[in-house]
Amino acid sequence: MRVLVTGATGLIGGAVARRLKAGGHEVVGLARSEASAGKLVGGGFSMMPGDLADAASVAAAARAADAVVHAASPSDQNTAAYDEAATRAIIDALRGTGKRFVYTSGCLLYGPTGNTPATEDSPLNPVELVRWRQKLESEILAAAAEGVHPIVIRPGWVYGNWGGAAMMMYGAAKEHGVARYVGNGHNRWTTVHADDLADLYVLSLERAPAGSIFNGVHGAATPLVEIARAASEAASAAGRVEAWPLDEARQTLWAFADAIACDQVISGEKAERKLGWHPSQRSIVDELRSYASAGA
Repeated sequence: MRVLVTGATGLIGGAVARRLKAGGHEVVGLARSEASAGKLVGGGFSMMPGDLADAASVAAAARAADAVVHAASPSDQNTAAYDEAATRAIIDALRGTGKRFVYTSGCLLYGPTGNTPATEDSPLNPVELVRWRQKLESEILAAAAEGVHPIVIRPGWVYGNWGGAAMMMYGAAKEHGVARYVGNGHNRWTTVHADDLADLYVLSLERAPAGSIFNGVHGAATPLVEIARAASEAASAAGRVEAWPLDEARQTLWAFADAIACDQVISGEKAERKLGWHPSQRSIVDELRSYASAGA
């Protein structure tokens, strides 16, 4: 297939693009500059000019593709507006074609879970940072009645390939000699390696029925203090960590602080059972520790 992957040079989209290419698919990425075009071509991908801020360019690229994976995000104050506009442009472009559209949502839609693992059927109680996604997910899934083949993937905290939110703690430890964790440290992250997640995207493109939702997570939920300690060790800070009180963290990170502090236990069993997904990468703690042995 010719697959449009938005965010094809990012952590999630990049892993998906590489996995699709390895499987014999043609990957097309959006390039908003000569630099991003160079990255795409250098990675062996095709490119079309476009930007999430330009819905018409996204629609044009979607119409020229056999399937679409939307994994791009500006990760700033424009995230909601750009994502909503781009997603609606993709749906409009695919309406009536039966083409597959894989949308990247997230497990923060479940909010704090307590000790009972959240499944795809659990009620949603999104943290403020991603509250807007709940309505957008509904629009995406409703497009199944309009000749689109929508699939929603809700990744947990993504790591691997020197990317992901945990690298904030690594960076702090590298610069200040201590990794800071938001909250009391007992809040748990359910995680997934980017390469395992990419396998789930490809399986979803190949096998998932229209209207499917899958949690992209693997392994036991890990207390944030353990992740911070591993990040500190990776940064040669001897495992030194310290708490960053939530009220203080909000002054710098705003709503993202509450997302980091959210305590979640999520199940990825459905994707393993329905799609034959078999995550195999090392845990986030082991991944971070490997960075130290790599001479980070």
